[in-house]
Amino acid sequence: MKAILLGPPGAGKGTQAARLSDSLSVPRVSSGDLFRHHQQQDTELGRLARSYMERGALVPDDVTIKMVMEWIDEHEGGGGFLLDGFPRTLTQAQALDSALAGRGGIDKALYISVPQDVVVSRLEGRLVCRDCGTPYHMESAPPDRRGVCPKCGGKLVQRDDDKPEAVRKRIQVYLDETAPLIEYYREQGVLEEVNGESSIEEVGRDLVAALS
Repeated sequence: MKAILLGPPGAGKGTQAARLSDSLSVPRVSSGDLFRHHQQQDTELGRLARSYMERGALVPDDVTIKMVMEWIDEHEGGGGFLLDGFPRTLTQAQALDSALAGRGGIDKALYISVPQDVVVSRLEGRLVCRDCGTPYHMESAPPDRRGVCPKCGGKLVQRDDDKPEAVRKRIQVYLDETAPLIEYYREQGVLEEVNGESSIEEVGRDLVAALS
């Protein structure tokens, strides 16, 4: 199964990607995971990506595509994969289609639909582990110990791109650049839409059902 997970910032893509990866027994990755890896290694690509992410802007297509395609070639192994939040632009989607032309293309594009006001509330209350990147929320998914990641013991922080000004910019960037992908994949006949306002468990069940 080769699938991608789409939705606005704060739709819960990271949480659902982890659940789906386990259910499908396929590797998963987000562009954010790749950016953090490169930043931790202090690569040139990592420093460049950070400069855009801190402003709530999209990282340029050529940087993101290079990271993602290298990861697919290294991890897919013929068993499929799940991409969380990539592609984010039509250019990236077309480049991905071209790269996968000899592998059958994308099987499903899963779209988690969430209204804008809900997105804002979710993002402004979100925390992430500085070490492992696991997301939490002060209201809907708080950690057991305040400020500490239950998974690895790392410090929980608010990302720069989850602060109010950056949140507004991220939503506008999504509407301008990423939302058109919904129609793109709908026209290909691979889009499946689920209601992202439901509980984590309900959204997860809906996504698995969409894949079935």
